Amino acid sequence: MNIANKITILRIILTFIFMFFLFVHGPWAKIASLAIFLFAALSDFLDGMIAVKKNMVTDFGRLMDPIADKILVLAAFAAFVQMQLIDAWMFVIIVSREILITSLRLFALNKGKVLSAARAGKHKTFSQMAVIFSILSFIVTKEVMLAYFTWNPSWEKMFRQSIYILMLFTVGLTLYSGLAYLWENRKIIARF
Repeated sequence: MNIANKITILRIILTFIFMFFLFVHGPWAKIASLAIFLFAALSDFLDGMIAVKKNMVTDFGRLMDPIADKILVLAAFAAFVQMQLIDAWMFVIIVSREILITSLRLFALNKGKVLSAARAGKHKTFSQMAVIFSILSFIVTKEVMLAYFTWNPSWEKMFRQSIYILMLFTVGLTLYSGLAYLWENRKIIARF
């Protein structure tokens, strides 16, 4: 297993560590969860860059890199639903798109064809990670303010409205990227 693929596997492991700290009480745990998420998200770009520059692109990497991204992103969104920071319907749309596209990719792989992630999918992943980073920043800010300063309820309303708007954009991009992926691979899909 090459270094790029090891970084992909590390991202999956970091997801569980991120989730652990996200649900531990106190500002330092939330700061740790934000730092771990940021490191995991950056590893997505690092493994791709290494794979391309060092000619380490493998079928395993083409398949597992987007799956590792999905595990990280979906874990975070599931946590935000549980924390009542995002609406469940948004999560359902995101999960449905990921299941559909991942199922298609696995089905194609079973037929001997590897379907790589599309450009729109990469933009979608970046958008999702940016929204998760924003929500985590809100969580950290709130925890620090509650622990050491004061928290104004009007800030909460403003942050929640901002999260809702960001999530609407992200859900829209998620739907678009899923439809674009299906359209790009329509000839392959038609063969099945």
